[in-house]
Amino acid sequence: MPATDPVSAADPVTIPVTAEARLRDIQSVTDAALSRLDDRDLLSELLVRIRGALQADTAAALLLDSSSGQLIATAAAGLEEEVRQGVRIPVGHGFAGRIAAEHRPVILDRVDHTTVLNPILWAKGIQSMVGVPMVAGGRVTGVLHVGSLTPRRFTADDVELLQLAADRAAAAVQSMTAQADRAAVAALQRSLVPSALPAVAGAELAARYIPGSGAVGGDWYDVFTLPSGELCVTVGDVAGSGLPAAVIMGRMRSSLRSYALETTDPAEVLSRLDRKMQHFEPGALATVLYAVIAPGLERMHVALAGHFPPVIARPGRPAELAGVRTGLMIGVAPDAQRPVTTVPIPPGALLCFFTDGLVERPGELIDDGLARLRRAVTAQFPGTACAAVMGALVGSEPARDDIALLMIRRQVTGDDDAHA
Repeated sequence: MPATDPVSAADPVTIPVTAEARLRDIQSVTDAALSRLDDRDLLSELLVRIRGALQADTAAALLLDSSSGQLIATAAAGLEEEVRQGVRIPVGHGFAGRIAAEHRPVILDRVDHTTVLNPILWAKGIQSMVGVPMVAGGRVTGVLHVGSLTPRRFTADDVELLQLAADRAAAAVQSMTAQADRAAVAALQRSLVPSALPAVAGAELAARYIPGSGAVGGDWYDVFTLPSGELCVTVGDVAGSGLPAAVIMGRMRSSLRSYALETTDPAEVLSRLDRKMQHFEPGALATVLYAVIAPGLERMHVALAGHFPPVIARPGRPAELAGVRTGLMIGVAPDAQRPVTTVPIPPGALLCFFTDGLVERPGELIDDGLARLRRAVTAQFPGTACAAVMGALVGSEPARDDIALLMIRRQVTGDDDAHA
């Protein structure tokens, strides 16, 4: 706006507020009744209230997307176009970006292209602004700011009240984000775990998948057949939790399926998967078991990338961990080569594939969990075996970590009985 414009040329004013009015303002943003709203409605209502309490014309909340290092306009009152146009501000740039980078309030007495990055703000005619960081768990999660269409001198008391609202908003956003992430993870997991196990002549299959009661994430299993008739099994666990781990898990599963169509060598499949992950997902770590079972089910070729070997239960004998040589987990070293072990599968034998959530317990040696699992696995119908294992290792307690469990039994045929 030109410097000769009477509004721009006016001196900034300080709006006087009595102690009684300020107390009402504080009560409006700390009102316990706000807690009865869901988190998204609470954020919207909080913006309306803080705009009124500070006698401002606009209020907006921008949330930090840590993966991109940008603040995203998420909610607004009087500045809805920021949200509708998907405004993104890089941390460290512009008004909001500076607040997020410096972790401190900022007051602007002049709003133009030299002080703010978002052209919507000066195009709307905003003259003065104040913004504060939203902090949860000691980390900046966003920025809350208000603006005035007339020149305004915001005070330290205004900043204090705005920070109070920002703290309340940050708690709501943290809860909202956690719920959204958990819902997204659960939906992603459901879409990636096989909806039905393949029908394979001579084999019986059963599986269980239990999301953890904490931050769920990157465990998965997959079982599919190749055009050659071979049966492929993969079980894996991405390091970390929450939505990032689940997204990486989904990408790994899809990539592994593609590589399985190109080669039947389990070690080569894991090598290709490792190269792909280290290039496109640097820093990601995962354990993976990949096995290819012959069409006649008499043997299994298996390679391990830091994962537990399967438990095998042969008829009339105690179950044991299959003697499989292990290799480095995915993401540790470039060009890591993993050995392939061939495991005979006699008629009636049961294979148990699992992730560490089934056997790990806080304060307990992993060998104790593996011993419990071996005692629980017997050469029986896979569905019954799954029930026995879950009863013995999970029981009535909520699972702390994700659990993937897959059972495959080679059936006994008439020919097998004749040669017994």
